[in-house]
Amino acid sequence: MKKFLIFSLIFGLIFSCSNKSSDNMSPVVIQTDFGLTGSAIGAMYGVMYSVDENLPIFDLTHFIPPYGIWEGALALEETVEYWPEGTVFVSVVDPGVGTERKSVVLKTKSGHYFVTPDNGTLTFVADTYGVDEVREIDEAVNRRQNTEESYTFHGRDVYVYTGAKLAAGQISFEDVGKSLGTNVTLIPHEKPNYDNGTYKASLAGLDANFGNVWSLLPRKIMSENGVNAGDNIMVKIYKNDNLVFSGSMPIVNTFGDVADGENLAYFNSQLNLSFAVNMGSFVSKHGLTKYGLDSFGDWKIEVSKL
Repeated sequence: MKKFLIFSLIFGLIFSCSNKSSDNMSPVVIQTDFGLTGSAIGAMYGVMYSVDENLPIFDLTHFIPPYGIWEGALALEETVEYWPEGTVFVSVVDPGVGTERKSVVLKTKSGHYFVTPDNGTLTFVADTYGVDEVREIDEAVNRRQNTEESYTFHGRDVYVYTGAKLAAGQISFEDVGKSLGTNVTLIPHEKPNYDNGTYKASLAGLDANFGNVWSLLPRKIMSENGVNAGDNIMVKIYKNDNLVFSGSMPIVNTFGDVADGENLAYFNSQLNLSFAVNMGSFVSKHGLTKYGLDSFGDWKIEVSKL
């Protein structure tokens, strides 16, 4: 028993020391539009572990559609609330890599950090969580050594490198680079609003597996103005101000509240108004694919209570 206790104390001391450096670390959460078929993600992981092998690193997704700044911006905003203060998000959706667009780290008022090109990726994070400050990455000190001649992989050479150093406590937020105040590049879109009986918002995107359509119209705005589950609504969907769908449907709590093949509106997991067909695809049923299901900032809805 005495030998066991001595062994336990020694093991505990070793374990404590081995994890000492990770106690003050923040998680790093990365997303890209790279997919997983090449070596890019492995290279990025290697850079982060080379900064500190104890870093807790997690993947948000690597399947943002290619060049999908809008989708990347939404994925970040939808994820933040589930991660603790101090988490460092690294987003590499960067069709302008190597151009004059800025490389930045944004700190939200919630205390989360975002390392990304300033190309619109921060649109919804800024709207929802507020901007405490933005700093431009000083590549003279926050770039991997001997990568100055590489112009097309800033995700590896600048973003995960800076994000890892920040998460590991090797640099402070102030060490990132000069302050840019609170200004970031925003994607133009219809912000949720209510006026004279009509709700308006941009579409967010699609549930690609099932053909549901998601909007950015929150349940809160609708319920505050007298529209709730159980009500019937008129829905109009526009692409570039051209009407592409108009129809009525009930707001329900779940898909099975209507018959198979029927239209329905519901509040998705983000509690935003969405449209579906029970046991079917809203997109396919109403021929929305022919309008090009991209650039969702160009898609808008108008909703009114019947």
